[in-house]
Amino acid sequence: MEYLFYCRNKPNVDDLRMEHREEHWSFMDGYDDRFIARGPTLMPDRETATGSMHVVDLQSDEEAKVFAYDEPFAKAGVFDEIIIRRWTNALKRTMWKFDGDDSNPRFLFLGHGREGDDVTDQRNALLEVHRAFLASPEKMKMQILRGPLWDMSGDIWVGSFFLLEAPTRDAAKAFFEGEPYTVNGLYAHTEFHDWRFGGRH
Repeated sequence: MEYLFYCRNKPNVDDLRMEHREEHWSFMDGYDDRFIARGPTLMPDRETATGSMHVVDLQSDEEAKVFAYDEPFAKAGVFDEIIIRRWTNALKRTMWKFDGDDSNPRFLFLGHGREGDDVTDQRNALLEVHRAFLASPEKMKMQILRGPLWDMSGDIWVGSFFLLEAPTRDAAKAFFEGEPYTVNGLYAHTEFHDWRFGGRH
């Protein structure tokens, strides 16, 4: 089962992150063959981290909780919020299989689905037009990964996750103009972050 983890930093934790960085990487080494994507979200300077994102193939919700809460940054108090969601890999690949241009900036989009008993049905009704919107060659060229987010049961749609590559931040944001879920009000709110490929470097 695929899980998305987005961990939002507390303010002013750069030194604390640095103090525990080697422990963090050592912990992550234990999941090396199960990563689909990983990397920090960033301030506009693209240097200062604002959070950590990981997409990992795990066996159970219990293992997901261990991954989230036993991780050294989490244990050290780096994070203000830890989001865990089930996820479906719509492009069936890892971020390392993306044939992009690493001189371009990269971005993370989170669309948080609005609440309501009918939202999953509305999402399902729009699924094919959503896929068609994303299928143009121009848009496919920008997509590193994408897919729906689910609650921990895997049955209720709770949003969308994208990793994108684009020449500029404005170009990446323009990717979603006219997108059916956005136009039809399926998101309560969205987040758009500067992001980069993560791991030891």
